[in-house]
Amino acid sequence: MTGSTKSTDDLPPAVSIPEGAPSLETVLCTDELRRRPRRPPDYEKENRALLALTSALASARSDVLQTLADTILDVIQCDSSGLSLLSMGDGGKRFRWAAISGMWKPYIGRETPRNFGPSGDAFDRNCTLLFQHFERRYSYLLPITPLADECLLVPFYVGGRAVGTIWAIMHTDRRKFEGEDERLMMALGQFASVAYQTQVSMDDIRVQIAAREHAEDAVQEIEQQAREIVDSALDAVVGMDADGIITSWNKQAEEIFGWTRSEAVGRRMSETIIPMQYRSSHEGGLRHFFETGQGRVLNQRIEISSLRRDGSEFPVELTITPLKSGDTWSFSSFVRDISDRKRSEEQLRTSEMNLRRMTETIPEMLWSATADGAIDYCNARVLDYTGLSHGEIQGTGWMKTIHPDDADNIARAWTDSVESGNPFQFEFRCLRASDGMYRWCVSSALPLRASDGGILKWYGTVVDFHDRRQAQEELRNTQAELAHVNRVMTMGELTASIAHEVNQPLAAIIASGDSCTAWLASEPPNLDKARAAASRMIQAATQASGIVQRVRALFKKIPSVATSVDMNELIEETISFVHHEAQRKNVLLRADLGAELPAVSGDRVQLEQVILNLMMNGLESMASLDRQPKQILIRSALPNPGELLVSVADTGPGIDAEHANRLFTPFFTTKPQGIGMGLPICRSIVEAHGGRLWAENNESGGAVFYFMLPIKAPSE
Repeated sequence: MTGSTKSTDDLPPAVSIPEGAPSLETVLCTDELRRRPRRPPDYEKENRALLALTSALASARSDVLQTLADTILDVIQCDSSGLSLLSMGDGGKRFRWAAISGMWKPYIGRETPRNFGPSGDAFDRNCTLLFQHFERRYSYLLPITPLADECLLVPFYVGGRAVGTIWAIMHTDRRKFEGEDERLMMALGQFASVAYQTQVSMDDIRVQIAAREHAEDAVQEIEQQAREIVDSALDAVVGMDADGIITSWNKQAEEIFGWTRSEAVGRRMSETIIPMQYRSSHEGGLRHFFETGQGRVLNQRIEISSLRRDGSEFPVELTITPLKSGDTWSFSSFVRDISDRKRSEEQLRTSEMNLRRMTETIPEMLWSATADGAIDYCNARVLDYTGLSHGEIQGTGWMKTIHPDDADNIARAWTDSVESGNPFQFEFRCLRASDGMYRWCVSSALPLRASDGGILKWYGTVVDFHDRRQAQEELRNTQAELAHVNRVMTMGELTASIAHEVNQPLAAIIASGDSCTAWLASEPPNLDKARAAASRMIQAATQASGIVQRVRALFKKIPSVATSVDMNELIEETISFVHHEAQRKNVLLRADLGAELPAVSGDRVQLEQVILNLMMNGLESMASLDRQPKQILIRSALPNPGELLVSVADTGPGIDAEHANRLFTPFFTTKPQGIGMGLPICRSIVEAHGGRLWAENNESGGAVFYFMLPIKAPSE
């Protein structure tokens, strides 16, 4: 089988692996073969292919291997197909292209090296391999045109031993090989292997018949081998003559229908495996075929009920092929029991129905989207809420329910999640159809991933939290009111200290004013001295104004505004408020502030309120003590990267163990005139800034209150 018009010396019989040759992994893509979508089996085409191989076996002039190549070309719908056999005379150093069909057919008879070629790779790994542009590694294939875009190889076994490879080639990218192609090639290869062995045996037998005239024994042996081939089929294979009598019955038919071969052969087909309701159609169809040459169910795969020996019916997949030998017609039927598949399909339908019922009855809004982000399903809760139909909300139709101010942001966030694969969550205002009101909702979604990490689907929920958001807003307003009341009460306790602080610059203004008047009354007036006195008056007035402004800020009810706050500067400002009160109560104020601390993001007034409350609590805790020294120590430090720590320590009686767990409980107080809201408000302020507040007893006596704040602004 040379059949080539080109020189067979174009391909080397044996080569060494050249230096710099691309690695095998650069041209292999077998893993991708497993991931590609798989088409459903076409058993009708597969059955025709098996019949073609069987026919080749029956013909003395047919080549089973070439028939296999032709059959693969037809079944796989590839551009070229063939079979490479390992050479025998030289110890298996070469592969010979023994059969080729398609565009590479002129190259029948060519040889490729065993130790460096695609077939050798399939031999070494003993498994299916998928190549892409293998000429990049095996450059000796470059003259073989057209070049291969993809090549699928499966090992070919004879007598349980690998003797070659079966291959299929696509020369363009019009389609890609997938798992069904591999299954077909392996199935046809197994069948062809038995047929090839049988044909070789038949050739040997013919020689023996000619030599020994034992034709009858040889025919029996051939028939036995042919029966073995049919018996090896996974489907029931039933033969019928023109009178409707069963002529052949393989082992699979025995298992499926319950009749042995000897019992079934000779019986009428319609009375053996065809249910009563189909028998008249069977007989009528047979007569119609002989009259017209046409049959409604011939050469196609149909699903129908069949009959077991015990009278039970079961679903089957049936293909009937008419065969003509001379003037005589016969029929070959391939029957597959699909009971398990039907049960699985029914279970799947039941599971899908249960899942759909669950998603439609669960009291949440649920949705799903394709891998590219297009909405493809919303449950009844979503449709009721938005007032849209399935068709209106699919794709990007859901965007029409989003508040115009939120539309761009949510679209951008969804696109980012779809492209990156990150979980999606976004708060937005959605139009509720029942009252035409935009309500705050939050939507969350996670991707469903395949084994290779690729996204298959998105599943998400929508939650209306409008009422909860309003309640939280009202709670924040109430907390702000309480914080304002607490500031007013605290500032009330500091009235004397504030008056003292304001009195000092006022006294300086009076003194400087007297001096200025005196210098102006001099003869001649001393203008330089008068200007200096006026400058001191301005400076003192500015100082007094600053004190008043800080006090007003603590008294005012203003919305919380986050700014960059220098904590050391804030501590020093707060100390100025309580300095006079501490002197009056004979308490020493000390500050140990860390150098070059970074600023924090927060509300300056609220953070000052926390420090002021903690310092006033410390002063009050030492009010009844006679022992010395009385001291408050305020520290600031950076104990960890990204966190700033402030502590307020006193030398008072410390925290009673009985009260330790209730310090931050609203309305709990140990002070006769207290209302028990100072520390709870302080904790809520600190936590709103992303920090934490706690208290401990000082080892040397007294109590220490700590609060930690993040350097960066807390996420909204």
